[in-house]
Amino acid sequence: MNVLTCDIPGLLILEPKVFGDARGFFVETWNRRRYEEIGLNANFVQDNLSFSAKGILRGLHFQNPNPQAKLLQVLQGEVYDVAVDLRRSSPTFGRWHGLVLSSENKRQFFVPAGFAHGFQVLSPTALFHYKCDNYYSPKDEGALRWDDPQLGIPWPLPSPVLSEKDAKGLPLAQIPESRLFP
Repeated sequence: MNVLTCDIPGLLILEPKVFGDARGFFVETWNRRRYEEIGLNANFVQDNLSFSAKGILRGLHFQNPNPQAKLLQVLQGEVYDVAVDLRRSSPTFGRWHGLVLSSENKRQFFVPAGFAHGFQVLSPTALFHYKCDNYYSPKDEGALRWDDPQLGIPWPLPSPVLSEKDAKGLPLAQIPESRLFP
């Protein structure tokens, strides 16, 4: 497996080994020992799967208290995936990293606790899978505004389709300090 680091500490891009031939391919998407060898010691307790159409933007979500680390992967289609550092003590607080995840590149993106996360679907549809190291807690969930000018995220598709909750996300400057991470 190839491991790529990002300019924001903690974020990892993982490129699993793909074994393919004329029949198709095989890829191991999770193996606790193999991931521990690269320093990813998350104890995943929940798997989630979402299906979305082109232009849908989900996020930018975070959960605090009871934060979640996530291992993200697209099983079908293509998305632009973004993580925003919400750790107040981090030198990269308020910075974001974006990348394309697709069924073609088979990349995984590890986002540790302390980040907001979201994605926009670029293909006609996308099947998005992610593992979480903590259970979903609706009372602890927050939404960071997807188009916050302070962040300046260049989402690839204009006029995204948003949920009501995501449309009401707050700009980073308006999120109470108690909702951010240490």
